[in-house]
Amino acid sequence: MARELDHPDIGTVSLDTVLAALADPIRREIITQLSTGHNDQACIAFDLPVSKSTSTHHFRVLREAGLITQRYEGTAIRNTLRCEDMDTRFPGLLDAVIDAECRTRSQGANRLVGVDATVGA
Repeated sequence: MARELDHPDIGTVSLDTVLAALADPIRREIITQLSTGHNDQACIAFDLPVSKSTSTHHFRVLREAGLITQRYEGTAIRNTLRCEDMDTRFPGLLDAVIDAECRTRSQGANRLVGVDATVGA
């Protein structure tokens, strides 16, 4: 019998829990990577600047907040963003957070390009 992880029913997910989960930049990185890449990735596929145990904690918080589903596939845990569920419960929230995170990243990259140009001059 395959191991299964508990996931909250979307109707019981609170806005406070979702916002608390999304307050952490590592968890926003995970959500953004799931939204811009394959929406079914193993935990090992994420290049996170934290230890494996800390990474596991972040994935658990996201799952318990109702933002992702996790399932075992062999020895790997596959992660999927619950886009439709989140959009049903809190319309536009997830899209707004992902868009803001992507904009913040691109602005940071633009600032670094400007610094490189200044240093090279």
